[in-house]
Amino acid sequence: QVQLVESGGGLVQAGDSLRLSCVASGSDFSTYIMGWFRQVPGKMRELVATVSRNGRNTFYRDSVKGRFTISRDNAKDTTYLQMNTLKPEDTAVYYCGASAGSIIYKFTDFTSWGQGTQVTVSS
Repeated sequence: QVQLVESGGGLVQAGDSLRLSCVASGSDFSTYIMGWFRQVPGKMRELVATVSRNGRNTFYRDSVKGRFTISRDNAKDTTYLQMNTLKPEDTAVYYCGASAGSIIYKFTDFTSWGQGTQVTVSS
């Protein structure tokens, strides 16, 4: 099973940008669909963005379209989430996930998770 470690979270002001990184190890990174998810206390984890194995196909939740960009570098076993024009409602713990399935937006196929990185956006 793949191991995932996120980094890049922090405290920023509304309108700022952050880039999250997720480094994978322990398995062939290029065989996984990768995704970013987020969760706030008391709410369910939600899908933010996903990227296909070769990086050509992506999926975004509506609230981040045009602001966030997911990408991957299979040579570096790393997935990124570039977050621009951040809003206070983007505040959450962001998790990296890996899926061995075939549909990039199928939440339940993501079975490997990192420990999360906190993103806080102040108004």
